Amino acid sequence: MKRKNKILLVANSTWNFYNFRMNIIDALIDREDEVVLVSPVDEFLAPLLEVKQVRHIPLKNLYRKGVNPVQEVKLYNELKEIYRNELPELIIHFTIKPNIYGNLAAKSLDIKSICVVTGLGYVFLHDTFYNSFAKRMYQYSFKKADLIIFENEDDRNLFIEKNISTAEKSLSVKGCGVNLDYYKPLPSLENKGTKIIFSFIARLMYDKGIVEFIEAAKIVKKQNQNAEFWVAGEIDSGNPSSIKIETLHEWIEDGTIKYFGHVRDVRPIIAKSDCIVLPSYREAMARTLTEALSMEKPIISCDTSGCRAIVDDGINGYLVPVKNVGALAEAMEKYQLLSEGQRKRMGQKGRQKAQDEFDDHIVTRQYLGILNQLKFNVE
Repeated sequence: MKRKNKILLVANSTWNFYNFRMNIIDALIDREDEVVLVSPVDEFLAPLLEVKQVRHIPLKNLYRKGVNPVQEVKLYNELKEIYRNELPELIIHFTIKPNIYGNLAAKSLDIKSICVVTGLGYVFLHDTFYNSFAKRMYQYSFKKADLIIFENEDDRNLFIEKNISTAEKSLSVKGCGVNLDYYKPLPSLENKGTKIIFSFIARLMYDKGIVEFIEAAKIVKKQNQNAEFWVAGEIDSGNPSSIKIETLHEWIEDGTIKYFGHVRDVRPIIAKSDCIVLPSYREAMARTLTEALSMEKPIISCDTSGCRAIVDDGINGYLVPVKNVGALAEAMEKYQLLSEGQRKRMGQKGRQKAQDEFDDHIVTRQYLGILNQLKFNVE
């Protein structure tokens, strides 16, 4: 009997596995692979291990913020030691530092390695020493990877253009997929009030467009009091793009937004909203938007990587230019002028797009096809 493949999945947080990789974990378990997760311990480890028959190895030296040379060497050595002890047939790396140091450690031991680029975000939006270093390290590491997976075609093309990766060793998938049975319309929770609710659901970061959302909300409120603005998400202290707690308090106290904090289950928020708004500067494949589509909610976002592929302008929502507060406010006002029937049809078109393009079964089949490409048995 053929023994199982041992496959390690490595990320910068257990939260990443719990929120975005359950479909991949399930697929590997179903085909009887031995699945080992490698990540720092966080609050999502216990609930993950309750529902998945996997082994977890804690990472002690992965710090998302900053580049301390001594710390980075410790991370590389820790990963290499784990890989040497485990000797898996394949390692799949998610997020920046695992993609760089994990991939280098894997290839030093001649272990097959896939790097999954889960978004470019801060590294490619800001010109800093850390970001310049990260780009150079991406380029050095990716020359050694067996395969690089991007979550949208724009990011793949950018890496090819900048000679960080090659067309031959890279491909793109449709994000991480969305569970259409979990994210489905919930009519019993839909907004039955007189006000139209626009909701922003994401980490509270400048790069996610939270400031543009707030400024557009102020404009819309001046024109029409029949609108309410909700925000759900936490301040990410590990990301330099995060807003300050004092700024958030100002928005709450002046009545611009209703704030829900970090919400583990976003479905009630989406269901009670009329329209989901994410004016992000750049995404891999905006999960908030695909979840909203799945729940038949119209969306408003920016004409940028990881968002434009989700929004069919005028059909399931509206696209606006990045960092354009006026255009964002106009899109919200345009939505308010739609009839109830037009809003419903817009939501239905979104659900259909989610079924056709973003169903997590589609993404899972893509990953299994990739393993087959690397000569792993998927029967």
